[in-house]
Amino acid sequence: MNKNKFPERDEDSLAAMFGAIALAAGLAILDARRTGYTVRSKPDSSPVTDADERAEKIILAALAKQRPDIPVVAEECASRGELPEIAGAFILVDALDGTREFLSGSDDFTVNIALVRDRAPVAGAVFAPALRRLWIGGRRGFVMPAEAGEPMPGPESWRPLQVRQGQSGRLSALISRSHMDDRSLALLERLSVSERKPVGSSMKFCLIAEGAGDVYPRFGPTMQWDTAAGEAVLRAAGGVVLGVDGAPLHYGAESKSYRNEGFVAWGDPALAKATTIDD
Repeated sequence: MNKNKFPERDEDSLAAMFGAIALAAGLAILDARRTGYTVRSKPDSSPVTDADERAEKIILAALAKQRPDIPVVAEECASRGELPEIAGAFILVDALDGTREFLSGSDDFTVNIALVRDRAPVAGAVFAPALRRLWIGGRRGFVMPAEAGEPMPGPESWRPLQVRQGQSGRLSALISRSHMDDRSLALLERLSVSERKPVGSSMKFCLIAEGAGDVYPRFGPTMQWDTAAGEAVLRAAGGVVLGVDGAPLHYGAESKSYRNEGFVAWGDPALAKATTIDD
């Protein structure tokens, strides 16, 4: 099979495939949570557990079997310097997003898988194993109840995603449980948000995609595998993710080794356009 050759409008089927793979990986995470796991620090001082590594192996094996034509950049492999050559489309994997939440006993952790094409995430799946919820996004976005280790739910249980229109004075912000920063807080003050919901992992993107929030600012450091799947889901629901310069985030190896700069995720593109983010 030729490298990176797949149907140009295949985003929806890819998102569903990623969802099915995420369900399998989620079972390994829940099993580790139940039976015990070890934790250590990576070179960047962030924590990694057996659950991260087991889930990533499951995802990589499934992707190698089902889409061997698309190179994969996965967080734990990247931390060991194992990075493929990227010449076109590629897949980003964060097998356990929200490791700190996982370690603390919170249920706010997810499995993230996304396809990047032309420097943007165009298909993705976010699965919250402990909460039994799966979000997928391609050309369209859906949320559904889902069980770790079970087959992909049938389309009859898929609920379409749609962002809501932002209303001045009634904005709801999704904020990080573990990584809040001063610039994000300052933006929320300027927007005069009426509600702040602490949520871990990439679920913040997904809740905005459901219409359960309006804005998620993050000016602290993130990596592209942290954001790609959530952004794909939000984009499919009609939302946008913009950098501090007002331009879309760009994904790819040339971006400081897959590092993101600051960004804001918006449900309402009109609100995003009307808001200036001071650098």
